[in-house]
Amino acid sequence: MSLVVYTAAFLLVVAAMLLRRSRRTPRTPLTVPTRATALLGAVCFTCAAPATLAAVNRATGIPNVGAPITYSSISAFSCSLIILLIHWRGGPQDRIRRMVQWSIAVYGALIIAICVLFALADARAERLTDLDTYYANTPYMREMIVLYLVGHLASTIVLSVVCLRWARDEVTGLLRIGLRLILAGLLLDVVGFELAKSTAVVARWCGYDLDVLSTTVAPPAASLGALIYSAGFVLPRLASAAAERQNLINYRALRPLWSALRDLTTTPKAEPQWWQLWWQLPSSRLYLLEANIHDALLQLSAQFDQHVGRTAYAAAVRRGATEEVARINSEKAMIIDGILRASGQTDGLPDPPDNFRITLDLVDLANAVNRVRASPPDRVQA
Repeated sequence: MSLVVYTAAFLLVVAAMLLRRSRRTPRTPLTVPTRATALLGAVCFTCAAPATLAAVNRATGIPNVGAPITYSSISAFSCSLIILLIHWRGGPQDRIRRMVQWSIAVYGALIIAICVLFALADARAERLTDLDTYYANTPYMREMIVLYLVGHLASTIVLSVVCLRWARDEVTGLLRIGLRLILAGLLLDVVGFELAKSTAVVARWCGYDLDVLSTTVAPPAASLGALIYSAGFVLPRLASAAAERQNLINYRALRPLWSALRDLTTTPKAEPQWWQLWWQLPSSRLYLLEANIHDALLQLSAQFDQHVGRTAYAAAVRRGATEEVARINSEKAMIIDGILRASGQTDGLPDPPDNFRITLDLVDLANAVNRVRASPPDRVQA
């Protein structure tokens, strides 16, 4: 059994390492809860391994002291799952903070109660695989076992209810897959671990021996269930990290374009400084930068020349481009020509369009502007 739980612990550590944040990637609200959940899951399974229990008992000289440590780690893991779901769903920061504090308070009290009950109990006979059933009728040990099972069951019920309600909403992609994995893992946890453990304990209360459910069925079911619903939490986090990384790439790609426009216009009046932006997510930085660029381009539209746009459009059509591609080339040529004219690199009076609307991709425009600034032509055409 030790091999099974050690394998689960190892996979959870790998998941935590995969979620490691790059130094260049700002921390998101989900970074810490996701990694903490994976690491707590690894600690939980490591503590539950019979080999670990035996080593802890020998090191401390206290028989079965590994049991409250394991039950406490299970409770902490259950709490971390609820906290992760709270952050995952999002909402007002005050509400998130309040719910997280309540979760920590409830499970913190549960962990204290587990430790106190163990200290009051008489559990001198070391049991590494069947402690739950062996001490099912022992005062204080009985209450401790019931308490950790109820605490874990409560977290699975809360998670299941919230995920089912959320699944009714229109969710797609990795988020939908993640929800399904969470529900599948929770179902396996309830049936394979909670039901098996509880049935074995209740059987002892009634004078029957169904210890095989607790010692043989529950451990692998708990390991597999935890891996499945942990994967469900990790998948959307990976998608979020990938999206933020792409936002950061786009933000950096647009910085040179903003540098080219900033000195040519008077909009915006006050650009946020780096110390006002460093803590924000790349998506927030990108949104603000795109808004500044759009404002600057609209103000610069008086320098645009319709003739340049028509020439670029005709050239693109002659090359066999579609109407959409030709229109984008026309818009791009007018903008680049307007930037060069405003900076004094081209001559002539502009003939601005009556109504100008920005529709092209700003990153594509930034790349084109960079190429032109590297070797500016006398006149931008196609």
